[in-house]
Amino acid sequence: MTGELNLSNLSPAQPRKSRKRVGRGQGSGKGRYSGRGLKGQKSRAGSHKMRAGFEGGQMPLAMRLPKLRGSTSKDAMPVGPFRTETQPVNVRDLERFDAGSDVTPELLLAQGLVSNTRVDIKVLGDGELTKKLTVTAHRFSAGAKEKIEKAGGKVVCLRESVAKAPPKKRAKAKPAASEEEAPAEAPAAEPAAEPAAE
Repeated sequence: MTGELNLSNLSPAQPRKSRKRVGRGQGSGKGRYSGRGLKGQKSRAGSHKMRAGFEGGQMPLAMRLPKLRGSTSKDAMPVGPFRTETQPVNVRDLERFDAGSDVTPELLLAQGLVSNTRVDIKVLGDGELTKKLTVTAHRFSAGAKEKIEKAGGKVVCLRESVAKAPPKKRAKAKPAASEEEAPAEAPAAEPAAEPAAE
């Protein structure tokens, strides 16, 4: 801008857009129904503040689809003692620590290998390990445990492995009662003798 700044040449820094003024008469273009049309859900107050997943009252998709029961399935939320959500740390990531180090969840957090210590940490067996380390984590895969111990290290598991419950045994059918144990049956009545022919 050139020249002297005064009231005649002032302008806003950003272009201004006037708000929509509704209900100000038919001549305004937004009178009578204020641009909402006639009746219906979207003509009511608060109609544009519907919760996520609301489908107008019909059975929502989340309730129409079948669910897999149990907290250990992949579709279930990670809750309870059967927590299915873990933070993975591979064996190759442990190579950065000095030999003889005690690798704890706090040390993994300080190195940026995990985002927090509130979620279980599981050490996986991808990569190779050549250093003797004592690794403390919530869970270990079989391959990771084998590689750590093969390098002369030690694993400390913070959570006991949840053993799968043995399959329920079906109730055995009771054997049929033997003849000796069976109650004695009443002797059958003898048929009445036929009258002698004359």
